[in-house]
Amino acid sequence: MLNCSTAAAAHCCNASLTHKLSPPSKPSLSHSLPSSLHVSAPLLPHQQLSPHHAYRIADIRNKHARKVPKIVSSKGEPLKVMISGAPASGKGTQCEMIVQKFGLVHISTGDILRAEVSAGTEIGNKAKEYMSSGRLVPDEIVTAMVTARLSLKDVKDRGWLLDGYPRSAVQAESLEKLNIRPDIYILLDVPDDILIDRCVGRRLDPLTGKIYHIKNFPPENEEIKARLVTRSDDTEEKAKARLQIYKQNVESLVSTYSDAMNKIDGKRPKDVVFKEIDSLLSTLQNDKEDESKSGKLAKTERQFDKSSLEKNNWRGIPTRLNNIPHSREIRKYFYEDVLLATQRAVRDGKTRLKVEISIPELNPEMDVYRIGTLMELIRILALSFADDGKRVKVCVQGSMGEGSLAGMPLQLAGSRKILEIMDWGDDGALGNFISIGSIGGKEVEEQDDMFILVAPQNAVGNCIIDDLRAMTDAAGHRPVIIVNPRLKDLPGSSGIMQTMGRDKRLEYAASFEICYSFRLLYYAGTQFPIMGALRMAYPYEYELYKRVDDESPKKEKYLILSKFAERPSGEEINDAFEGKTRDSKRSPGIWGLLSNLF
Repeated sequence: MLNCSTAAAAHCCNASLTHKLSPPSKPSLSHSLPSSLHVSAPLLPHQQLSPHHAYRIADIRNKHARKVPKIVSSKGEPLKVMISGAPASGKGTQCEMIVQKFGLVHISTGDILRAEVSAGTEIGNKAKEYMSSGRLVPDEIVTAMVTARLSLKDVKDRGWLLDGYPRSAVQAESLEKLNIRPDIYILLDVPDDILIDRCVGRRLDPLTGKIYHIKNFPPENEEIKARLVTRSDDTEEKAKARLQIYKQNVESLVSTYSDAMNKIDGKRPKDVVFKEIDSLLSTLQNDKEDESKSGKLAKTERQFDKSSLEKNNWRGIPTRLNNIPHSREIRKYFYEDVLLATQRAVRDGKTRLKVEISIPELNPEMDVYRIGTLMELIRILALSFADDGKRVKVCVQGSMGEGSLAGMPLQLAGSRKILEIMDWGDDGALGNFISIGSIGGKEVEEQDDMFILVAPQNAVGNCIIDDLRAMTDAAGHRPVIIVNPRLKDLPGSSGIMQTMGRDKRLEYAASFEICYSFRLLYYAGTQFPIMGALRMAYPYEYELYKRVDDESPKKEKYLILSKFAERPSGEEINDAFEGKTRDSKRSPGIWGLLSNLF
């Protein structure tokens, strides 16, 4: 019988914490496989990080170093920028500041339509027919105007800033067919109540055309104030209607521009908003300058090499996994393996994801469990998505229960403090793109793009499921990734298993889709030697490996035994190791028939 758990030794996290702390280690799988595969999970006390963990992740981040969030640039070309924002989001102001700083050609469909109509061009006359009758100008006419403007010499020389276009999936697809793509798509994100307040309080000076706001940007004197008027579309009802249409348009564009989209918090003062936009565009511009000098984008040199572990290039399971502490190369291998699988799942639109990995240093059942290895994995996941322009909230559950029953799993004690003081790099990732929080619905904020939850787990007498469910409900379509959860029911403080609502809790726990799974296999009741491994990396199948010793060079290796579309049972794993086919275990005759029926 094989036992699915991981290696032996001691909870080796004994060094004092420094302000530049490297990410800690992670708990193991809460879910035991059926039949002969057994996993036990005693909670271990949290200890401090060992000196072995006090290294930075330069060897991973030199390939995966901070790059401009969600910027995709092309060689030898000026900047190509799209910007989108709801009415009153401050988009016009930011466009002016971008043009002033970077010299891009500002292209607005409204301006183009008016110019073409005024010039009496063929396409302008067609557009005029629709506008005169109160109809919307068809997408093909607008797209033709935009592409004609993009083809002019000033745009090719200076680059372009497309303001509020495309507005629909059809328009975006038209640009895609013409191979017109932005280096970066800036999305100004402002809460609805602020947008409506900005619209309702907006006033127009009919003499100068200047826009004021009765609270945020009042007129300079009483004379100007007396002549201000409210535009006909700046009512609360019309503002809400325009906002709804805008949201629908943006949602239709997410799939097309997700790889270039950067969400900017637009409720801040305009100068603060522009400072963030300026940083993004300046870094992109510098990358392009480096490209022109070296023939290669600087950010490509810094970028995480995603191809090294893709399906066709995967280099196999590392050896010496029972050697503790793990080598830097082994940790880096698993960090990359988990990262790539998670990224693929998020890119495919998966929103409820689970990572299960129980190498010895990430398995709290083992006395070699290291909190440093878990935190290091969390940091790499968070930094990777932050590098893609996502605002990531890393969440650790707080104390559960009240009074004498208050507490939290010991293996998570102090983990939030570690996250807060560990080294997140020198480029302001923590605070700007990454925040630290707890698990619960109230932790979900509008500016958060995704959530990484550190080993959420039930404790004796307390259940994390309700807080977890509230958080995922509040997160909506935003990705929630739980890393090494332990969500099985535990006895209450009285020692009696809580049964009320148990089916619903287990159903919810199972609703998270596994995007990465790795566990070592041992004979039942042992932790040495390793007999094999079971691995799954989204979107591929479960792969079962057998560890064999190569006597000549005295090395070990892992040979694949079988593949499974779903997680195999313990019986299926044992059959594969014994060389049985998946049908050979069925008994012949009437007993075989009865066995199969029951």
